[in-house]
Amino acid sequence: MQKRHRNPFQYINEQIISTQKHILPFIGSVKPIVEGMQVLEIGCGEAGNLKPFLDLGCICTGVDFSTTKIEKAKAFYASHPFSEKITLISEDIYKTNDFQAKFDVIILRDVIEHIHDQDKFLGLMKNLMAPDGIAFFAFPPWQNPFGGHQQMCNSLFLSVLPFFHLFPPKIYEAILKLFGEDEAKIAGLLDIKQTGISLDRFEKLILKNNYRTLKRTLYFINPNYEIKFGLKPRVLFGFLSRFPVLRNIVSTCGYYIITVD
Repeated sequence: MQKRHRNPFQYINEQIISTQKHILPFIGSVKPIVEGMQVLEIGCGEAGNLKPFLDLGCICTGVDFSTTKIEKAKAFYASHPFSEKITLISEDIYKTNDFQAKFDVIILRDVIEHIHDQDKFLGLMKNLMAPDGIAFFAFPPWQNPFGGHQQMCNSLFLSVLPFFHLFPPKIYEAILKLFGEDEAKIAGLLDIKQTGISLDRFEKLILKNNYRTLKRTLYFINPNYEIKFGLKPRVLFGFLSRFPVLRNIVSTCGYYIITVD
């Protein structure tokens, strides 16, 4: 596990910077962000991604099943000048009934790959969107070198070991145990193995649920790696982006904006 994962406020600040620099312009190129817009982040964690939208006067809502993360988010935003414009909810998205509005923008950053029954979720999401609403997704395809989120491993060796998450479940679990990962960590990583999603499967689910893709960019170097590792983002071009199997291996992140067709 990297030190940054142990420092929630560092993680929040990284989210803020990356969203301000990369995600906000990406969304704004399709739908300009203006004061009073209703913005929802699903799987918001400590809700750092919402701050750039809140700073612009948007009415923000964040939902996450982790009570601990939501409490940290509430503490973080308590002194914000627009604190009355942000609502933070600790609940499973499948059980949440606390939404008071339809949303102009819905954000899922590094979240869809953790959601069980993604087909069902995409159907549910339509009920949350305003008539001209959009949804932004950013996620690593499962087959990429670190698509298993193994950077979260306590073992330094496993945290930098690419592709081993692609082993069959029993072998994957045995490797995690061999290097001393605790039961909770193993359970979490095996859960991601069940829910991990490829670019191709995501695009099939979009079509199945009658969404239309307004913008898509695949990255060889994830924009988030700039704040994490000092690496400049690189878009995936040419034949690498056209071959379904290959692009899932060499893409570290896909950015999508979709709307109801």
